[in-house]
Amino acid sequence: MSSFPPVPDLVLPHPVVDNHCHLDIGRDGESLPVEDALARAASVGVTRVVQVGCDLLSARWAVEASARHPEMIAAVALHPNDAPLHDDLDAALDEIERLATAHDRVRAVGETGLDFFRTGAEGIAAQEYSFRRHVDIAKRHDRTLQIHDRDAHDAVLELLDAEGVPDRWVMHCFSGDATFARACLDRGAYLSFAGTVTLKNAGDLRDALAIVPRDRVLVETDAPFLTPAPHRGRLNSPYLIPHTLAVMAQVRGDDLGELCAAVDANTEAAFGGSW
Repeated sequence: MSSFPPVPDLVLPHPVVDNHCHLDIGRDGESLPVEDALARAASVGVTRVVQVGCDLLSARWAVEASARHPEMIAAVALHPNDAPLHDDLDAALDEIERLATAHDRVRAVGETGLDFFRTGAEGIAAQEYSFRRHVDIAKRHDRTLQIHDRDAHDAVLELLDAEGVPDRWVMHCFSGDATFARACLDRGAYLSFAGTVTLKNAGDLRDALAIVPRDRVLVETDAPFLTPAPHRGRLNSPYLIPHTLAVMAQVRGDDLGELCAAVDANTEAAFGGSW
């Protein structure tokens, strides 16, 4: 049996964008060819994606792939857990800046941020330095900032308050409660929800989703990770977004078509226009 679940029966009533995926990453020795992943996604109404590079190799891949596929734009960064691994962090960040300005299909700098779950105290200084550099790159080159935040809510906001947020920024795979959601929204964030919102133990996350204004909500897969129910434990891909959006509409009390239309428009606004 394939590690990838079947294509959902639900076809979304309005096209949407998966604003965060990693189509270059395979798991368990299995991956989908990019063309196959994009075709499956389009068949259920997920017509565009943001391909995210989170180390130098995947950032280069994202830039090249976005130039080949009109339904794709790119985001480039050093993931917070990657930053402490570089002997010459400045040189790596200089390359990220070069990639961020490689062509107009590179719309975002991310995923950057802080991760206090996987990186210990010895790596925090490198994470913070890298995060500041990414914020600066996004602001100077008018790129959307896409933030990874794991077990670091307060520290992320403190750094953003110190550096100043760009005009457009997205909290990738939002993982906080309603109080943290309000704090991000007060600073102008778009909040992006992944398959985790469908899981039984995600009550705080659904409470947060319920209070997000319709013009600030986004959806993502983080594929091949964070697979939504009912397929948790199998591989994720953009074509599984209908499962996530159906739950999001139910939690919010939204009409599914209206929510899809809002998510589509919000993603364009968050990433600097249509593509």
